[in-house]
Amino acid sequence: MTEQQTSFADQKRKTVETAEFTADGRYKRKVRSFVLRTGRLSDFQRNMMNANWPTYGLAHQTEPFDFKNIYGNDKPVILEIGFGMGKSLVEMAEQHPDKNYLGIEVHTPGVGACIAYAVEKNVKNLRVICHDATEILRDCIADSSLAGLQLFFPDPWHKAKHHKRRIVQPNFVQTVCQKLVSQGFIHMATDWENYAEQMLDVLQNNPQLRNTSATNDYIPRPESRPLTKFEQRGHRLGHGVWDLYFIKTE
Repeated sequence: MTEQQTSFADQKRKTVETAEFTADGRYKRKVRSFVLRTGRLSDFQRNMMNANWPTYGLAHQTEPFDFKNIYGNDKPVILEIGFGMGKSLVEMAEQHPDKNYLGIEVHTPGVGACIAYAVEKNVKNLRVICHDATEILRDCIADSSLAGLQLFFPDPWHKAKHHKRRIVQPNFVQTVCQKLVSQGFIHMATDWENYAEQMLDVLQNNPQLRNTSATNDYIPRPESRPLTKFEQRGHRLGHGVWDLYFIKTE
């Protein structure tokens, strides 16, 4: 492995962009809706990220992605923000070859692990980005180009004084709506009831969205969202999980 290859993942780890919101949720500058943790990037994760980035990785750019050129087809594109270690994202891509998946994660160990699992499963309909999601939405995603947005277990910022840092704010949801095709979906899930209530309030107050819940609040976990080890452990401990699924009607 060359010095240049070795440095790529480590350099990405040091330079990933962050951002800030104003008090009312408007984009101010590099939006800090996450904590940039410093978990160890293993040699395996580093090597997989370095070796397979040309195939699976996309970089931030100042013009919209050409999805047809990137994936080689016109299949619908589903964006997931904050895929963690990427296991469920890779499984969804494997199980749904009729769709293309795009994942954003700021933590390089997760990016490396996701790429490694995609290589193991020989998944071709997946690309990943290591950059702040707000800037990707702003700069790289064309309006009316996404079939869906997935946001599973985002940082809850559980202290009340930090709630403004939560990614789910009215302006974020409005931006997502701009990027969705008509009848595109927003699927969110959280294990923090207070955050679930905020998500529900923000989504219900967007006039472009319709709640698919029969009770006008939450839905049972759909089979399309794999059950994570984290979630299984939470169930054993009696923790709740709230799924929300909205459709863009306009």
